[in-house]
Amino acid sequence: MDLELTGRVALVVGGTGFIGGAVADRLRQEGATVVVASRHPEDGADGVALDGRDDASVQRAVAEVLERHGRLDALVVTAAPPAHLLDRSRDADPAQVLDAVDGKAMVFLRAANAAIPAMREAGFGRIVVISGQNAWFSGSVTASVRNAVANVVAKDLADGLAGTGVTVNVVNPGPVNDEPAAAVRPGAGGESSPQQIADLVAFLVSPRTATVSGESIAIGHRFLGATGL
Repeated sequence: MDLELTGRVALVVGGTGFIGGAVADRLRQEGATVVVASRHPEDGADGVALDGRDDASVQRAVAEVLERHGRLDALVVTAAPPAHLLDRSRDADPAQVLDAVDGKAMVFLRAANAAIPAMREAGFGRIVVISGQNAWFSGSVTASVRNAVANVVAKDLADGLAGTGVTVNVVNPGPVNDEPAAAVRPGAGGESSPQQIADLVAFLVSPRTATVSGESIAIGHRFLGATGL
């Protein structure tokens, strides 16, 4: 299926990372012009310097994309430290929780706030954030809270943008591995690969998905052993 991304411009925040790199590659395969945002962009690449914890840096990066390409059709935010790098001995430490929220949910919010005005003016935009299935279950205060906040921020933004042509959605992986296991353990989410996540992101940023907004979509089997109504 043609996702109609040829000629579109996508900014991938964290596009040098494990998931972000796969997203950037997938969007390029679909014909999009991809700008990779990171704190240390590679020389010679179509990248832009962006520190997601710094409002001014985020605003400058988005302005640079608009100046360079004249448009911004999609924003994908993948930047956040992996859950296994969080300090489990400080799991309920308010300082770590706040830092984790800032490093994930607020990075997303800053980037979205910077991109939305141009998207509103154009009457088109696609915003996707990579969160995580542990937003829905306990086991780590830090990981649960930072992902839950990202999901709530995305829904609020989506509601505020309803009817403008700008959509906001969340992709929630479980464990991410290059070769995901098919089996799903009770009390856990199913595994997925960066490429599988990238496939879903490419679908969500397509102009074909005009009516999909405000959704938090699990990839890999959603948490085995619980349901929500």
